[in-house]
Amino acid sequence: MIEQLHRNAHPELSFRRLQHADMPLLQGWLARPHVSQWWGPAPTLAEVEAHYLPLTQAGADTLGYIALLDGQAMGFIQSYIVLGSGGGWWEQETDPGARGIDQFLVHAEQLNQGLGSRMIRRFVDGLFLDPAVSKVQTDPSPSNARAIRCYVRAGFAPQGEVTTPDGPALLMIRHRTIGALQSTGGPI
Repeated sequence: MIEQLHRNAHPELSFRRLQHADMPLLQGWLARPHVSQWWGPAPTLAEVEAHYLPLTQAGADTLGYIALLDGQAMGFIQSYIVLGSGGGWWEQETDPGARGIDQFLVHAEQLNQGLGSRMIRRFVDGLFLDPAVSKVQTDPSPSNARAIRCYVRAGFAPQGEVTTPDGPALLMIRHRTIGALQSTGGPI
């Protein structure tokens, strides 16, 4: 009984690598209004495959993951090496240990429950298991107040507005600290 109460109070959060078979799911998630509002118009399956299949390859600079809550998909998250990311992104970055993340929750009904900040905190703790990672950054739209609050709760600090290839963004950074591994459940 106690174990069941604990399980319900603290559902298991884990990550698995994005796979080719996830492309139709990802397409559907990107079409959901709460996602497309910030990630752009709903893509075709061919567009999703062109953009996200490279994230499934070992050794890629950008890696995609599915976040699982008690074994059920609850989010998408990708991490990338900031230095040299190209396309006009982060051209002033000189730190080879900087990583960037982008993410969303799959289900609109899970917004505003603390799951996003928990997912991000756990994922970033996993990134910090690599001693080469010095900081993790993200760049929500300055008008995305929900995301900004989520990142602050996950330990990110606003650095100021920047102009990106996608338009204005609020650069937010979480630096590696001695207590950085707050909620690690193992490597991602």
